[in-house]
Amino acid sequence: MTTSAELIEVSERRSAHNYHPLPVVIHEAHGAWVTDVEGRRYLDFLSGYSSLNFGHGHPAIIQAAQEQLKNLTLTSRAFYHDQFARFCSGLGDLTGKDMILPMNTGAEAVETALKVARKWGYQVKGVAPEQATIIVMDGNFHGRTTTIISFSTDPDAHDDFGPYTPGFRIVEYGSADAIRAAIDDTTVAVLLEPIQGEAGVLVPPDGYLAEVREICSAAGILMIADEIQSGLGRTGRTFACDHEGVVPDVYIMGKALGGGVVPVSAIAADEDVLGVIRPGQHGSTFGGNPLACAVANAVIELLNTGEYQSRAAKLGDVLHARLAEMVGHGVVTVRGRGLWAGVDIDPELATGREVSKALMERGVLAKDTHGSTIRLAPPIVIAEEDLLWAVDQLADAIASFRR
Repeated sequence: MTTSAELIEVSERRSAHNYHPLPVVIHEAHGAWVTDVEGRRYLDFLSGYSSLNFGHGHPAIIQAAQEQLKNLTLTSRAFYHDQFARFCSGLGDLTGKDMILPMNTGAEAVETALKVARKWGYQVKGVAPEQATIIVMDGNFHGRTTTIISFSTDPDAHDDFGPYTPGFRIVEYGSADAIRAAIDDTTVAVLLEPIQGEAGVLVPPDGYLAEVREICSAAGILMIADEIQSGLGRTGRTFACDHEGVVPDVYIMGKALGGGVVPVSAIAADEDVLGVIRPGQHGSTFGGNPLACAVANAVIELLNTGEYQSRAAKLGDVLHARLAEMVGHGVVTVRGRGLWAGVDIDPELATGREVSKALMERGVLAKDTHGSTIRLAPPIVIAEEDLLWAVDQLADAIASFRR
């Protein structure tokens, strides 16, 4: 098995079809560029769904991983290890929160936040036992565990996986009034993405996040921000909530926290929230392991410089200015912030997958979502000339369907 076609055939035959990859087999990668098994290079315009904010093989992240691999990779949480205190302190300082609860995947971090919110609701807010409810948004994507898909409005994620977990109220994303109307004595939290990624990089109306913060504070409930895709530099700020000066009660983080090397996730909150969790009530054998902490510590150091946030903001302006020129020329609309964009292709012209494949043939890798939308999220380390070249390839790919 040496060719892409052979490797794809075996992969399709021997793996479950829970993904629909583009027909490319990547062999190695550096920075913003990847190379397939035949030696063809592509510009990565997806970044592992924002897991690779700092690019492939960032020297500081790889060095941290290599050094830790020589010393210690796992202790379980039965013991302390020498990377853990630095990780909790560093991420706590980055978020401005007292405490950190580490896990592995983004879905695990969301599940952690849900459990913490419910326990906080019973022990601190005084909600009647087994009655806690959490307000969530339509169009949400927080993962695909059984509890999370119970409140998904995406049929692919939701349908035929019941019975479903109760305790969630779905409201319109972007409507503060809808949240306000859904709150009652059982409400313990509002869970939202500051920008909805899987839905097509949907940015809520200006002032929405600030109003949600005010509503939660007035009602005495938790505001939980899922910053798994939007956080850690992607939008031009450390967190997408920062654009409105909003500090949620709970941050949910993942993806880029692992630097594209290992899965690392966590929630961050103050002690009056996370303090409700006691030994034996929640955990993970690999959560907060030495290798994960060492890698995340390198990521936190990169973010502490502010360089990557500034770069994402600057290059994001360039990206969105060029994409805006394509509206009316095969593109219906463009949304996003920083180095993150959702591009809606005219559905009468082509599907998002068709354009993604045409783009791949031109040396750029991106991915479609919900039919006619393409998500763009290049690594923050991308060179400006490469960014512009990729947008030119997108314009040419769309033009090929118009011709």
